[in-house]
Amino acid sequence: MINEKFVLVGAALNLMGSSTYAWNTFKGRTKPNRVTWFLWALAPLIAFAAQINEGVTWASIMTFMVGFGPLVIFTVSFIDRKAYWKISNLDIICGITSLLALLFWYLTGTGVIAIMFSIIADLLAGIPTIVKSWKEPETEHHAVFRNGALSATITLLVIDDWTFASYSFALYILLICLLLYVLIRFKLGKKFSKPAKNVGKSSS
Repeated sequence: MINEKFVLVGAALNLMGSSTYAWNTFKGRTKPNRVTWFLWALAPLIAFAAQINEGVTWASIMTFMVGFGPLVIFTVSFIDRKAYWKISNLDIICGITSLLALLFWYLTGTGVIAIMFSIIADLLAGIPTIVKSWKEPETEHHAVFRNGALSATITLLVIDDWTFASYSFALYILLICLLLYVLIRFKLGKKFSKPAKNVGKSSS
C-alpha cells in the first residue's frame, strides 16, 4: 500500500489523458461516438455517488475523474464535425442499465448494487469503442486509456480496506483501459487481419 494521496497523481493523469483526447477531438483527429462518451460519463458518476454513499473516500476520486473526463470529451465533441451520434440497441440497453443502477440504489439504499450496475453499463457502452479500436485504431487516441490504466493502478495500490465498493470500479477500469490501450497503440486488429487478407489473395 502506498500513501492515499497518490490518488491525486492518478487524477492528474486521468485529466491529462482526457485533455489530450479532447484536444484531438477539437482538432478533428478523433471521431468519438457521442452516445458512448455520454454513457461513459454517466455510469462512473453514478458509481462515484454510490461510493461516497458507501463511505469510500480517496478511491472515489478516480471514479469521479473517469466520469468527468468523458463528460469533457462529450462536450468538446460538439465542436468536431467528425463526431457523431449513433444510437444502437446496445446503447439503449446501456442507458437502461444505468437507470436501473439508480433505481435499485434508490429502492435498496445499497450503493454496492449501483456500483455493480454502473460497471455493467460502462462495459456495455465500451463495446462499440472496443470494436472500433480493433477495426479502426487510427480513429482513437491511446493516451486517455494509458493514463486511465495508470490511474486505476495507483488507486488499487492506495486501498487498505478491500471492499467491493472501494476496489471494484478501479479494477474494472484497469482491465478495460489496458485492453483499449493495447488495441489502439499496437493496432492489433490491423496486424491480425493482414495475414487473413494475404491468404485470401494467394488462394484466388
